[in-house]
Amino acid sequence: MNRYSKESRVIRTSRVFPNDVNNHNTLFGGKLMSDIDMVASISAARHSRSGCVTASTDSVDFLSPIGVTDSVCFEAYVSWTGKSSMEVFVKVVAEDLMSGSRRMAATAFLTFVALDKRGKASIVPQIIPETEEEKKLFQTGEERAKARKVRREKSKDLANYLTTDKPW
Repeated sequence: MNRYSKESRVIRTSRVFPNDVNNHNTLFGGKLMSDIDMVASISAARHSRSGCVTASTDSVDFLSPIGVTDSVCFEAYVSWTGKSSMEVFVKVVAEDLMSGSRRMAATAFLTFVALDKRGKASIVPQIIPETEEEKKLFQTGEERAKARKVRREKSKDLANYLTTDKPW
């Protein structure tokens, strides 16, 4: 059974409060990344209707700083699927609450794996894109999946040279 991208769509808007900002008075990057992972995980679960785990945060591109007069809107949806994996795209739009101007603040791609009740990878429905944005992301998804595979192999190779000895 295939599913439309819109069936996995998650939209969340929040304010930026003083305890969310860094020493530059802009939203702390770690806070934004945590929120991105949260909405992406809901999107993956909606698509697969199963338990999911984050396999990778493929990219987070910070495009514009987010300040204390901004709201932050996260929009996430499944943009491409493999056999048991789902690529979730998240766009982050900042809105200046004083002027109403909106700007793209960040984009991110994350990969999730669907799990069955035994914790094993399970097959996910394929995605059906409808909008121009969804179609563009779907068309370029296989290329990103290949790049992820290469990057993962390089990470595994590097891990063979890393030590777990206590440096403290």
